[in-house]
Amino acid sequence: MKDVYILAVETSCDETSIAIVKNGKECIYMNVLTQMDTHANFGGVVPEIASRMHTENITMVLDDVLTKSNMQIEDIDAIAVTYAPGLLGSLLVGVEFAKTLSYLYDKPLIAVNHIAGHIYANNLTSTLKFPLLAVVVSGGHTDLVIMEKDYDFKVIGKTLDDAIGEAFDKVARVLDLKYPGGPNVEKLAKEGKPSYKLGALHNNDNYNMSYSGLKSSVINIVHNEKQRGHEINKSDLACSFQTVAINQIITKVKRAIENENIQNIIVAGGVSASKYLRGEMATLCQKYNINLSIPDFKYCTDNAAMIGAAAYPLYLKQEFASLALNASSTIELF
Repeated sequence: MKDVYILAVETSCDETSIAIVKNGKECIYMNVLTQMDTHANFGGVVPEIASRMHTENITMVLDDVLTKSNMQIEDIDAIAVTYAPGLLGSLLVGVEFAKTLSYLYDKPLIAVNHIAGHIYANNLTSTLKFPLLAVVVSGGHTDLVIMEKDYDFKVIGKTLDDAIGEAFDKVARVLDLKYPGGPNVEKLAKEGKPSYKLGALHNNDNYNMSYSGLKSSVINIVHNEKQRGHEINKSDLACSFQTVAINQIITKVKRAIENENIQNIIVAGGVSASKYLRGEMATLCQKYNINLSIPDFKYCTDNAAMIGAAAYPLYLKQEFASLALNASSTIELF
């Protein structure tokens, strides 16, 4: 079978990324131009600034990818782009750019859901083995999803309120940590011990999770200690939060392993970059002799290679989008 080269575009938040992916499994070359330093000045992503910077940088990123890969767009079989979910203005930059390339070079256009991208990022590290349990952990999602085959998603559990990544970011702000919050909470947690008692989590006999109460417990501890004139041990509080937050996921995954005949597990989403989560998942899967796949660190956070990987099964099924494709900030995969 002929090799398939997909040029993928990702602009859902604050990274301008373009990659060329071969057969959905090999990243030929990728450029990720982050805006992190700019948004750090504001304590978080400013949507208007993000979309403006995408517009300024996207042609430069494309030129770099084509130059470094020694390829031309004529060599490409299809153009893929993240169309949802994400920041609407940022998504629109990528969608319109991809549509323009598709039209000018007469290449098929593939619309990719951002969460599917995170799931299929695992194909860039090791081939997905079905059936599997996908543990989706990001700033907007905390889901347990069973997949029997490509693009077959059955949600068995999800957060009832905040996503785990969102909780990490909110706790980071309470602890006066710089953006991005998640990695800085993990860094601080390494220096502490889980000495703070936090609120009970969602431990009912199902696979659902909850992080709102945990976040509120941290906020209340900080508020009460300040009211009493006591100094907060930020390292211990970060460690206490991280331990409980990750343990909730491990507990639910363990329940799924025991009840759903799980043999293969993948971890997907930005929080999959957490070394603590990786370690706890590895320990759990080793105990139950489960095959575990977690993407390389460069494919955990937002990147175009994962979009190219997710586009490949759609290419094989000839599921192409029209030039009427529009971006959406709310369309979910599940």
